[in-house]
Amino acid sequence: MLIVGCGDVGLRVAAALHPRVRLIALTSSSGRIDELRSRGITPLLGDLDRPASLARLAGLATRVVHLAPPAAEGDPQWWRDARTQALLRRLRLRNAPASLVYASTSGVYGDCAGERVAETRRPQPRTPRAQRRLNAEKAVRHFGRAAHVQSSILRVPGIYAPDRVGGTPRERLQKGTPVLETHDDVYTNHIHADDLARALVAALWHAKPQRIYNASDDSDLKMGDYFDLAADLYGLPRPRRVPRSTAQDELPLVLLSFMSESRRLDNSRLKKELGVCLRYPTVSEGLAET
Repeated sequence: MLIVGCGDVGLRVAAALHPRVRLIALTSSSGRIDELRSRGITPLLGDLDRPASLARLAGLATRVVHLAPPAAEGDPQWWRDARTQALLRRLRLRNAPASLVYASTSGVYGDCAGERVAETRRPQPRTPRAQRRLNAEKAVRHFGRAAHVQSSILRVPGIYAPDRVGGTPRERLQKGTPVLETHDDVYTNHIHADDLARALVAALWHAKPQRIYNASDDSDLKMGDYFDLAADLYGLPRPRRVPRSTAQDELPLVLLSFMSESRRLDNSRLKKELGVCLRYPTVSEGLAET
């Protein structure tokens, strides 16, 4: 199995499969070779931004987990995910894999005004990052149809885990960063990193061809309530509430962008079709993990 983008989640996928499956990870950093080998993963040097370096990927794996994000701003064709297209071109050259799963983002739905969102909803990405993700999704589904590959897509919300760098709200709570008042607040969605890894593994073997899955837990919380819950668990003060009209004076633009979209993901397909039984069905269980 080939893992493309073997960061925190990729390592959790590898741990869930080792030693039953031979694991290979594409990495652009020679400094990660020893770390990957220590985890039973064969490192393969290559860079998605340099397609010529991907020659060895053709015919290499029967199953692929694609976790690499699109490139950041700067490409004149800002709506394209050139990295995904480079990967798929190489995989098609010889003996395409039996299955491929791509980790996208729930941001492709755009703002849904707090409505419950199933995979059949038409995407309306509002940010360049989400538009690039949707471009990658289309490329993955086309690849599946053209190369007869069981390709699938997991639309992933906020990933958290106490043992993940920056994986809990603790640091933000300690800084005293405010949240929106209840009437201005947005619904937010979450998935524990371990549950996401298990969902990715399940999709490799059990997903329907070209199928999309919302990879979210069962939580039904507005963002401020999520931070209140975390504060209570950690014994920290709850964050201040501010109106949206003044939030731009106190919050960074990146954070404000997350506060401009509200949706509640329906994860029925994840549980019924893939058979994923969430180890952490809500953030209450996941954040309380020690």
